[in-house]
Amino acid sequence: MNQTPHQPVRRPISAAHAQARLLDAADELFYREGVRNVGVDSLVARAGVNKMSLYRQFESKDALLLAYLERQDACFWEKFDTSIAKHPDAPRLQLPQFLRDWAQRASVADYRGCPFVNVAAEFADPEHPARQFVLRNKTRLLTRITEIAGASGVADPLTLAYGIALMIEGCYAASQTYGPGHPMLAAAADCVAAMIDRAERLQPG
Repeated sequence: MNQTPHQPVRRPISAAHAQARLLDAADELFYREGVRNVGVDSLVARAGVNKMSLYRQFESKDALLLAYLERQDACFWEKFDTSIAKHPDAPRLQLPQFLRDWAQRASVADYRGCPFVNVAAEFADPEHPARQFVLRNKTRLLTRITEIAGASGVADPLTLAYGIALMIEGCYAASQTYGPGHPMLAAAADCVAAMIDRAERLQPG
């Protein structure tokens, strides 16, 4: 008598586990392929959950996108603060250090640039919640750069901060147009250091 082969029972996973799996899938797929290129079917397949789990945890793909951005934001600031903390008593060295550490991360083959820039490029409406999230991230970065520039003692920290912010955004673009690991990326830290030196030499009096 033939017996039916034993089929493994697929055990349900907890809500927290499903949420973590979906966020991990979003981290990988949104960053590598772009938000609009990744459908719900691909997300749930990569996460190993069903569509009901996605809509139960995040309500929509847009809600998952915002959760993805929140995770990316936390990751960015952790790395930024780690770089700054390497020179606690030398503000003029802090931003070059951030670019030096960034260049190392940008040397890996699967580096796809800034996730916030990537998302902003995909959504034309500046009022879209994702665009608004990106704006908050970039505004906070400009504020931090301005504070560090001011602590360096330059006369015009805002103008210096604008230049450094533009340098950082250009680095993100160059990492994709020239490719990860290009020598130009390693030069970014020295460029920022030179900008700070020049701003110091322009001190009045």
